[in-house]
Amino acid sequence: MLAYLNGQFRPESEAVVSVLDRGFLYGDGMFGSFGVHPGRPFRWPEHWARLAQGAAFLKLTLPVTEPELCAAALELIVRNALPESLLRLTISRGVGLRGYSIKGANQPVCAMTLHPLSSEFSGPPPLWRLHTASIRVPAGDRLAQFKTCNKLPQILARTEAEAAGCDEAILLNTREQVAEAASSNLFWFDGEALCTPPIEDGLLAGVTRGVVLELAAQLGWTTREISVPVADLSSADGVFVSLSTLGVIEATALDGRELLRSRKMAELRGSYDRLLERERQ
Repeated sequence: MLAYLNGQFRPESEAVVSVLDRGFLYGDGMFGSFGVHPGRPFRWPEHWARLAQGAAFLKLTLPVTEPELCAAALELIVRNALPESLLRLTISRGVGLRGYSIKGANQPVCAMTLHPLSSEFSGPPPLWRLHTASIRVPAGDRLAQFKTCNKLPQILARTEAEAAGCDEAILLNTREQVAEAASSNLFWFDGEALCTPPIEDGLLAGVTRGVVLELAAQLGWTTREISVPVADLSSADGVFVSLSTLGVIEATALDGRELLRSRKMAELRGSYDRLLERERQ
């Protein structure tokens, strides 16, 4: 498999980064994950916009322009012959002076890798069991709005979920409100209304979250961004998560208790699949 690293295509084993790279030392960088369908990264402009906003917030100069990076992504897909795959993009600040200062770190690193789709993409849509993690994320944290290379809270939360025999973790914020899931955004139905936490509750607003809200508007659904305790999910009329790699995934249990399942999920999933088909053309 070939990888892209700073303008060159190399075998993955040869696409290496310095041990002094700030992404390795401090998590000083950003990343993104894209579904590729077929041969094109899904919703590339939205991903790029978030990347550019995050770079500005981190005061990190992007080493490539949007057209250059898009062309490189398309070439990587062709070279690896993986028109249906997952694309991972990572940008770090590169090598600088020892310590936290960003002085001297003037050569950012840009890397992209491709990954075959997992078995979850074939057959019926997966159903996930959720677990409420013990770790908390800061409410109102501006940094949470960007996909930085430091995701230890999410890693620890997912570790807890897997130890509990679950598929995904729910993260609460420091106000004990639902914020997000470890690798996805959270939605639930309250009667006929589709609900999700507001950004200020400390979540990363994923691209697929935006797609879900877009589809809900097309379907004529009422949508609400509201802050709730995790107990409200147990009595919801249906719960699901959204993520770029898998789209929308229905949840069937939370902390060992069964959740109600909404008839609206089939409608949403059908709309999502039709959107993918339209954007394939």
